[in-house]
Amino acid sequence: MKIILLENVRKVGSIGEIIDVKRGFARNFLIAKKKALFASKENIKEVEKIKQELGKKDQEKKKNANLIHEKINKKKYEIKKLSTENNELYGSIKPTEISKIIMQIDEVEINPSLIQPSKEIKSLGNFDVLINLHPEVQTQIVIKATAQEEMK
Repeated sequence: MKIILLENVRKVGSIGEIIDVKRGFARNFLIAKKKALFASKENIKEVEKIKQELGKKDQEKKKNANLIHEKINKKKYEIKKLSTENNELYGSIKPTEISKIIMQIDEVEINPSLIQPSKEIKSLGNFDVLINLHPEVQTQIVIKATAQEEMK
């Protein structure tokens, strides 16, 4: 299925590009999230007109992503969770929790879908977490899972 990209998408293409992707990917992700349009003659003309505007918006997003990157890159965040005697967590630390802790500490809002732990956080210790702030800007943080003191 031919589509026109409305923003830069990592490993897919850049603004204004007409690309061929699988139908499900186009419908369920790119078009649903307003990252692309069907490649009809009318849409191609429309995108040519607004290409510069889209480029400016993308530069603005990239600038914001770089500011967030400067603020949180290589930072360590501590999350306290209940754990067993053999250092396993009851449950795991999810991207939504990571997003909330970043918001509490640094007042930076990050969509949980952009957060990618290197592996599932199910035990105590330090874990590298990759955050895709923009197709061209990634940042790395460390999540330290520590034991929460049990209430008596």
